[in-house]
Amino acid sequence: QVQLAESGGSLVQPGGSLRLSCAASGFTFSNFAMSWVRQAPGKGLEWVSNINSGGSPEYAGSVKGRFTISTDTPKNMLYLQMNSLKPEDTAIYYCASGPIYYYDDYPNPSKYNYWGQGTQVSVSS
Repeated sequence: QVQLAESGGSLVQPGGSLRLSCAASGFTFSNFAMSWVRQAPGKGLEWVSNINSGGSPEYAGSVKGRFTISTDTPKNMLYLQMNSLKPEDTAIYYCASGPIYYYDDYPNPSKYNYWGQGTQVSVSS
């Protein structure tokens, strides 16, 4: 049974940093693409970043240069280091995974089969 569990969300001031974690279980971690997707209040799902089985990261333009995705494969952990946070980064952040076969599908949240429960990130002074 695939399970994803996010943690690390919090209230932070603009310009601050947070590190989100996602603990994965029930599948071979290196076989699936792993992604961070967020949902701001009143808005739809927005892909943030992904890392494929080959370890190559991709980022949405809105977070590029500020966020860093990484994995610890032996521990089945996914991370998102978020720096220089802005109020518009406020959202519920989800960890998502699944077998992604086409490059263009990586930024499409609907292509991911498995989701965590989400962790709230709030950026406000």
